[in-house]
Amino acid sequence: MKILHIFPKNDTLISQHVRILVDGLSQRADIRMADNFSAFKQHLQTQEPDILHCHGCWNYTIARAAKAAQQQNARIILTPHGQLEPWIVSQQNIHEKISKELLWQKRMVTHAYCLIALGKLERENLNKLGWNHRTEEIHNAVTTNTITHQEMCDKTYDIYQKVIDSNTLELMDELSCKALAVILKAGITGDSRWCKSLDAVKRPQDIDWRRLLLYAEHENIRNYVDYGISILGLPEPDNDIQPSAAYFPDTYQTPKPLKEIIGEYQGNETTYLVKMIKQLHKQPLLLHMIEFTRELMRDTVNDDQLKEALAEKRLGGFAGSLMQVLSEQTQLDEGYMPIPPLDNRQTRQIRRLITNHLKI
Repeated sequence: MKILHIFPKNDTLISQHVRILVDGLSQRADIRMADNFSAFKQHLQTQEPDILHCHGCWNYTIARAAKAAQQQNARIILTPHGQLEPWIVSQQNIHEKISKELLWQKRMVTHAYCLIALGKLERENLNKLGWNHRTEEIHNAVTTNTITHQEMCDKTYDIYQKVIDSNTLELMDELSCKALAVILKAGITGDSRWCKSLDAVKRPQDIDWRRLLLYAEHENIRNYVDYGISILGLPEPDNDIQPSAAYFPDTYQTPKPLKEIIGEYQGNETTYLVKMIKQLHKQPLLLHMIEFTRELMRDTVNDDQLKEALAEKRLGGFAGSLMQVLSEQTQLDEGYMPIPPLDNRQTRQIRRLITNHLKI
């Protein structure tokens, strides 16, 4: 884990806080600090941090650094150090306050993976502000004896891990993404011979299991992944996965099985498949794509009847785009596609929605 701190040079209390974290976590992470933009830029290029931890929020250099780090895919954590408290904000020059809020301050706060408040009152006020509800509370060992230096470091590290364990699809390497598709196909069919290729799982030690399994937990597809791993005879990954230890978008809800949304199968295969496609049109979730793939592979599916029903509902174009995405995500074979796959703008939109489902 690579962490870069940026903080204002002229604030003694913040500087002490950062140095405690750097010294206390140096054995557990590649951790560096910068108190000016030039030093930050150098660390950004050489270290390529996973997380930029920003301290304070009335300094344009820090906001500028946050934007630059995000462009290089670093995740942002912000400790305001009390600088967003109502009595602090009210003291700012009105013109300065408005311009900073509109131009960069609110954006920096909103796009942070989380905010770290240094006390209960600050946390409450940050939540009232409403810019970012992913707020944690860690007391400041510089100013209070209610927490030791080590405790502050340990709690901060736990937040770093939580940030890294969020939206893991974004961080997964290409091999692990390909391995996931193979594992899902095996989990759907119960037979490794259905998989188009086993190359991605030939070296299981190269797969990023922690991120893959966390992604499976967050998308509620862990049962398919575990079954696929068993079918493929892969070594069981030794990972202590804590599903709740991650941050999610404000609109996130754990995906529910399709039958809980559209009802149980009632005997008319075509009608049920159309219901599935309508739900996928509303929100294309990976869990529902897996369930839809399983349904398409039943012997009772009447392709011609389904094609006609989709044309009546004006869902043919979407269904074609969906077939293309299914070929990538669940390795659905063309022989089970009622409509030829399409790779177009709608297909790209479906891919984006899947990719961004867990994006902060």
